[in-house]
Amino acid sequence: MDFRIGTGYDVHAFRDGRPLILGGVTVPYHSGLDGHSDADVLSHAVMDALLGSLSLGDIGTHFPPGDPEYKDISSLFLLERVAEMVKSREFKLCNLDSIIVAQQPKLSPFLEEMRYNIAQVLEIEKELVSVKVTTTDKLGFIGRQEGMAAYATVLLKKNR
Repeated sequence: MDFRIGTGYDVHAFRDGRPLILGGVTVPYHSGLDGHSDADVLSHAVMDALLGSLSLGDIGTHFPPGDPEYKDISSLFLLERVAEMVKSREFKLCNLDSIIVAQQPKLSPFLEEMRYNIAQVLEIEKELVSVKVTTTDKLGFIGRQEGMAAYATVLLKKNR
């Protein structure tokens, strides 16, 4: 098969005393996301989309949440490891579309830096990386500002 499509999803609750990191960007906010690594929901969704496109499981399979090696680790570092898996199977990323779902904080000022960081790690042009943001109009756990989520879709092509 020459093309593969993958979809990723991640969600984390807010936790006080942690930085909020999204796409490798530290976003000023009164709390961060709870998780074993840096809890970067955007990078986690991208990793799951890449892994899923190649039927390689999910990030928990490759980077178990209880493993001390991954405690507070940068999700961009883990994304780099996933990118190496993609490359070793002779696939390249055609494009990435992602969306962060958060009621607060306002993320639009940070989207370009997120795109840049992800593109750098994946070794592709920034123009191939889309990062968008939306709210839930105050509905559900995201609307109540209990956490945030992210979705990602990737298209891979076999190198020939």
